[in-house]
Amino acid sequence: MKDFLTAAANVRPSKIQLNMLNNHNFYAFVHFGVNTYTDMEWGTGKESPAIFNPVRLDCDQWVKAVKSAGMTGIVLTAKHHDGFCLWQTRQTEHCIRNSPYKNGKGDVVRECAEACERGGIKFGFYLSPWDRNAPSYGSEAYNDYYKAQLTELLTEYGEIFYVWFDGACGEGPNGKKQEYDFDGYIELIRKYQPNAAIFSDFGPDIRWCGDEQGSSRYAEWAVVPHELCHRNKNIFPVNPPLSGDLSYMYNWDHNIGSLSNIMYSKGLVFCPAEVDMSIRKGWFYHKDEEPHSLKRLFDTYIRTVGGNCTFNLNIPPTPDGRFDERDVLRLKELGDKIRSTFAVNLADGAEISRRDINEDKSQCEISIKLEKKQKISYVVIKEEIEKGQRVEGFQIISDSEENNNYRVFEGTTIGNMRIFPLSVETDSMMLRVISSRSEALIKSIELYA
Repeated sequence: MKDFLTAAANVRPSKIQLNMLNNHNFYAFVHFGVNTYTDMEWGTGKESPAIFNPVRLDCDQWVKAVKSAGMTGIVLTAKHHDGFCLWQTRQTEHCIRNSPYKNGKGDVVRECAEACERGGIKFGFYLSPWDRNAPSYGSEAYNDYYKAQLTELLTEYGEIFYVWFDGACGEGPNGKKQEYDFDGYIELIRKYQPNAAIFSDFGPDIRWCGDEQGSSRYAEWAVVPHELCHRNKNIFPVNPPLSGDLSYMYNWDHNIGSLSNIMYSKGLVFCPAEVDMSIRKGWFYHKDEEPHSLKRLFDTYIRTVGGNCTFNLNIPPTPDGRFDERDVLRLKELGDKIRSTFAVNLADGAEISRRDINEDKSQCEISIKLEKKQKISYVVIKEEIEKGQRVEGFQIISDSEENNNYRVFEGTTIGNMRIFPLSVETDSMMLRVISSRSEALIKSIELYA
């Protein structure tokens, strides 16, 4: 059992995954297309390109608003399920070339990519595998069509930081359900954009959390059974102490990385979760919808970015091609709230000491002694995730004499970063790791008022 735990503790992220977790854990989705003009969420594929005409398209405005929230990239819907393409694709006439926008010479993908470069953020795209317009959908020929579109986007728009897939699938005109060649799609991305992270329901780099409501697990593991992430080929083989079946597991299960499940897996992978939601109820723009409250968005940020996940927040442009000013204001409010909350780390310059409790250092206490009593509203803890995710159980303790070792929080996982809301006034805090798969490697503990 000890050998198994050591192996599980040393399943490590790739450079691509580390880059996402450390540098791009909060980014924007932008759902834009013919649905913006039909007031629908899923198009039929029969919409005329003539309806697409964002006469005031301003991707620089998008970038400015995204940056104000603290997001570091945009993922644009280059093509949604309706099959309408926002770039000058050579594979179909169902594209922006046959729209009135810029007399058919426009290219929203290019305008967005160039605005991201000007604004100093990253650009990525979503290319829907489901295509309700393509005549070849439901046949092997569709995979060739899709790969040709994917190649255009990968080779003609500069550096791509993220390629986003979902598993939406339907029947083609022939009545057959499409079998997607995801292995072939991933091979193309690795060939043309080797530094790009890839999201899909089953990895390889980032996986789906299981819903689209901003929810997150109370215990979020980035180390999970390979059976859940079968597109991640970087499998760390282990000798499980138990034999059994994991076919009952899905991405939305709450304990996918827990010891009770991984003990049955013959191989583990490192694959963090992304939480995605829209700033409004819908993914595409509907004028009567209001953005979610600042409280809901900030709480979601705490649970996701501060919950060992990445956070993909959608902002839908209006039919004229700009973000609604209500959304722009809410993004700025969110960014201001995040920046002000985490502006001053009270643990900077504090006396920090560690005491290992057992021989293998899987249990330890890390104490922070402040110069004076302070109000603590948030504790931020990070593991040395580049060496693996290990902590399974911990306590946060207000360690001052008058509080008499008062336990203010008890949790399970930490991972890349966990943010814990508290309400305590103290001059001494302690992190007590009560369970870890191997030596508990804590990178930092930060305290905020």
